[in-house]
Order: sequence, then C-alpha cells, then structure tokens
Amino acid sequence: MKILLTGAAGFIGSTYVRIAGSEHEIVVLDKLTYAGRPENLPEGTKLIEGAIEDPKIVREAMEGVDAVVNFAAESHVDRSIDDQDAFARTHVIGTGTLLDAVRELGVERYVQVSTDEVYGSIESGSFTETSPLDPSSPYSATKAAGDLLVSAHFHTYGINASIVRGSNNYGPRQYPEKLIPLITLNALHGDPLPVYGDGRQVRNWLYVEDFCRGIHAVLQSGKAGEAYNVGGPDECENIEVVKRVIELTGADPSLIEYVQDRPGHDRRYSLSSDKLREEIGWQAEVHFAEGLEKTVAWYLDNEDWWGPIRSGEYREYYEKQYGKALG
Repeated sequence: MKILLTGAAGFIGSTYVRIAGSEHEIVVLDKLTYAGRPENLPEGTKLIEGAIEDPKIVREAMEGVDAVVNFAAESHVDRSIDDQDAFARTHVIGTGTLLDAVRELGVERYVQVSTDEVYGSIESGSFTETSPLDPSSPYSATKAAGDLLVSAHFHTYGINASIVRGSNNYGPRQYPEKLIPLITLNALHGDPLPVYGDGRQVRNWLYVEDFCRGIHAVLQSGKAGEAYNVGGPDECENIEVVKRVIELTGADPSLIEYVQDRPGHDRRYSLSSDKLREEIGWQAEVHFAEGLEKTVAWYLDNEDWWGPIRSGEYREYYEKQYGKALG
C-alpha cells in the first residue's frame, strides 16, 4: 500500500514508520511543531510540511494513496489546559478535513489514532470499546470529538474507517514533557523530579512498538466503523515509575518533589484489549519492566537527540509549568 501518515514526525508516528516502512510506501504529512522533528524519521522518508486543517495541502498529500493513518495530535494534557485552541484545530477541524478528503478522493482505508483518555477515569476494571466517552480535559475532549467525527463519517458516508485507542505510550523519542523522559533527563542532570499530587495515579503502560503493531493490525484487518482498544500489559502508579527510573539512572531519591496536582487529573486508566486480541490476534509483547529499561537506556545513549530540546523552547515551558528553571 501507499500510506499517508499524518503527524508521523512525532513520537508514535515515527515509530510506526519504522515498523511499516519496509512493507509499504510511506508519505508523511507533519506540521513540525515543537514535538515533530524530521530527525525522528528514518532517512529517505518522504516528508511534506503542512497542517491537517489545510484542505489544499491535505489533498495534495493524499493524492494516490491507498490508506491514511492519522497520528496528528497536540498530545500533552497540561498544554491543553493552558490553551485549548490548537487542540481543537488539530483534533476536530483537522480530522474533519482529512475525512472530507478521504471521501472526495476515494481513499480505501482510514485509521484514527486516539487515546484511552476519551473514556475518562475508572476506579476498577477496564474500559471496553462500548464504554461511554467521558473526557476530563480539553485534550481528551477534542480527541473524543475527532473520534465522533470518524464514526459520523462512517455512518453518513460509508467510509472505511476504524478508530484505535491506546493506553499510556512510552519509549524512545518521546518528547520530554511526558513523565518518563522528563523524569529520566531530570535524574541525569540532578534536577528535581516533579510528581503531581500524591503520585498514586495509575496508568496502563504500553510500549510504543506494541501500540504501533496494534495500529498496523487494525489498518490491515480492522472492521469499518469499529473502535479497538490497545492496552498495555502492566499497570503502575506514577510514583513507582519515578522510583524505577531513579534505580535505573542511579539518581538520588531525595530529588522527588511533590507538586500541585493537575486540574481534573484522571486517577486511573485501564483498557481491555480483548476485542483486538480475539478478532485480530494482537497482544502486547513488551512488559513494563523490560520496556522501561530499554527506554531509559535509549535516553542515556542519545544525548544528541535530547540535548537540543533541553536547551530550547522546552526550558521556557518547563519553568512556566513547574515554577523553577532546569539546572
């Protein structure tokens, strides 16, 4: 297939390019915001710079493709709390623009990459694909709106579209505003390790390569109009994640600093992957202990990737978010 991947210069999409690029012709359309970096992509990947809410560039990028996988997202909840506009443009207007082009150009297949956060928080058990959407933040609310647009275009226009919702992804090349790379890099530099609230929030951790294999399985075998959950094999409290990173980096545990909790912070996420496993045969291969060790090792070995980030816009964001400068 010839596949258009939107937002694939970012963390998850660039991992997908590495998994699917050997089998299929890949075209990447990416706005190249702070988290989208051309160096994330394998050498030789065709990259078009542009926004998915731009109808002209979307149609040019989509010409002649067999499938579209929409990774494009503003992905950090904290930033959505400060400024929701970019999230609405990308997740709602951008998704609608892609769907219009898919219909008008007769593209055979569309997959929407979404998140477990559209379901909200769950005290016990796991969300299934029939669970109601109950988002808690501007990020998850706009992602849910994008999902509903996909469903509407399936029902109204009959497009061959599926939705994939992943649990908390981690792995190499994740921008260090997210918990694991933030804590890892701060630990390496002796900076405080900020932990929201009491740190007892529970997340269902999914190694990024496992998620991308799940997305690819849905692209190839998923049913039109259906959503599929891709959940990680292990749950872990955020404070335990921080303590494990301290062990792997040899940092001082006294660097842990509890900070004011995020507004509307979901307490626990958990996804059931039974549908994906039973219908398509996917299952996670990387458990959290192994994946975290691999991830921390990657950051230790790749200062050339994260060094420019910690010296740029990220420093201003970090100081605004946590009230103190990086060392």
